[in-house]
Amino acid sequence: MSREPEKPVRKRAPRRQANQVRVADVALAAGVSGATVSRALNRTGSVSDRVRERIERAVVELGYVPNGAARALASQRTHVIGVIIPTLENTNFAITAEAAQQRLVKAGYNFLVASAGYDPDRESNQIQSFLTHGVDGVILVGAQRDPDVIHSLNSRRIPYVVTWTLAGDDTPSVGFDNAEAARKLTSHLLDLGHRQIGVIAGLTQNNDRAAARLEGVRRALNERGLVLAREMLIERPYRIAEGQLALRSLMATSPRPTAVVCGNDQLAFGALIECGRLGLAVPQYVSIVGFDDLEFAGQIVPALTTVHVPAEEIGLRAAEYLLARINGHPSATTTEVPVSLIVRESSGPPRRSADATGPAGRALSAGGGSGMDP
Repeated sequence: MSREPEKPVRKRAPRRQANQVRVADVALAAGVSGATVSRALNRTGSVSDRVRERIERAVVELGYVPNGAARALASQRTHVIGVIIPTLENTNFAITAEAAQQRLVKAGYNFLVASAGYDPDRESNQIQSFLTHGVDGVILVGAQRDPDVIHSLNSRRIPYVVTWTLAGDDTPSVGFDNAEAARKLTSHLLDLGHRQIGVIAGLTQNNDRAAARLEGVRRALNERGLVLAREMLIERPYRIAEGQLALRSLMATSPRPTAVVCGNDQLAFGALIECGRLGLAVPQYVSIVGFDDLEFAGQIVPALTTVHVPAEEIGLRAAEYLLARINGHPSATTTEVPVSLIVRESSGPPRRSADATGPAGRALSAGGGSGMDP
């Protein structure tokens, strides 16, 4: 009696607990080598889409969970990127961080976010914490910080990139020329005929972007033979309420400004709100302009003239720079993103007389001057 030939038995990895499943088990189930599984999971080499799909199916079927510590030890990488932004109150910083995160997660990296509150010591401590826990790269905002911080990153060969500015020299950066953007914004008001221009700047100490924007305003005025009077400049934290207080103070000066340049849109929103409270028509009585082009800038009434900053592109380009550095690929040290002047309803020609008695004089007189809370 003849026997039927035995059918080949398909090798199948044993079902284990998730924490017991090994790369070798995944490789056996997918019919590939362990090295191929590692390349696919770590995204460190070329793996075809067909093979990658087989590996991913095996990972799901077996419940494989990568051992992060082991991967870091073997590859000398943690697959973690840290980003430190000045504040969570500015949605543009959140947009930048979100864009970077999406790109990095797609490449197989985890993402840590911290907020420094415009405090250089706090930022330095956060960077040190990142280095202690292990990161493969760091995204920062602005180029102004203690040189020891940069030395610490360089000595550990941790790639980093600064954003929202062009750092110059050899510092890797993704951003734009804040001073030039502010110069163009101020020139727009000068072209409309304004000569009495006030400024509500962000706090320039420990903020190179705010300082550069203020310098850009001064540069535009100097090009027309004008100077920024001391009483026409107020520095405030980037908050709406601070913009309200600053606008009230500026309108209490004599002569009053016919236009106000704000260091960012949050300050500009506050200035517009306070103009409404004082009964000042914008732009008929005073023009207000901002910087950033936050989502609300086009919705507020009147719609805000401002500088559009591509926050999402900044985050994407910063992530791509770090990925290139980590993987040993060439990448430009400096990436400039385009910014543009967005002219809307809040800017227009100046009123005929800056000192003409109007609703501002009556409102400030009744309200007790610039010390009144918004």
